[in-house]
Amino acid sequence: MAQAHATPVGHERIETSNFLMIVLVLLTVVVGGIIEIVPLFFQRSTTQPLENLKPYTALQLAGRDVYIREGCYNCHSQMIRPLRAETLRYGHYSVAGESVYDHPFQWGSKRTGPDLARVGGKYSDEWHRLHLNNPRDLVPESNMPAYPWLTTGQIDPDSMAPRMRALRTVGVPYTDAEIAAAGDDVKGKTEMEAVIAYLQVLGTAMKR
Repeated sequence: MAQAHATPVGHERIETSNFLMIVLVLLTVVVGGIIEIVPLFFQRSTTQPLENLKPYTALQLAGRDVYIREGCYNCHSQMIRPLRAETLRYGHYSVAGESVYDHPFQWGSKRTGPDLARVGGKYSDEWHRLHLNNPRDLVPESNMPAYPWLTTGQIDPDSMAPRMRALRTVGVPYTDAEIAAAGDDVKGKTEMEAVIAYLQVLGTAMKR
């Protein structure tokens, strides 16, 4: 006579059912995420800009777009962690109020190259130009690729006003005058100039 198999109960039932395990894991992640993330939307420290923080100018915004396009975030973080070793090397740790106007923010976690959270004002525009054109001219041991095409790439003036209007819909306080002048502000500017303008503003709200 064949022996009947007992029906799993309790924890054993969960462990032996792939479907039930997946559902419960997803439910746990969702609940945990809600508990961890939702309160951040109501904390002043994570939703209010620093006192000296200003929205990116049209040229800085264009430079940020080039920075993202070229994948700079794959090697450079913009998040200094509140650890002594990091604050001694890079400066004050990063705070959420610095990135209120960034959509999305570029904190990152991978750090193949140096952190850029406080790079603004650290080097001259000419240093950045030489470094982006060929990093090994300034840092012989650098493994960063060169970006010589940025010196000839032009910023599209017609693209800036729509970008700024889109950002205003998510809370960036651009004025009508700033949006109207955006095209003229970047006319004739190269992608190199735009990226340098972006790098030179990183972290300056915290320094002032």
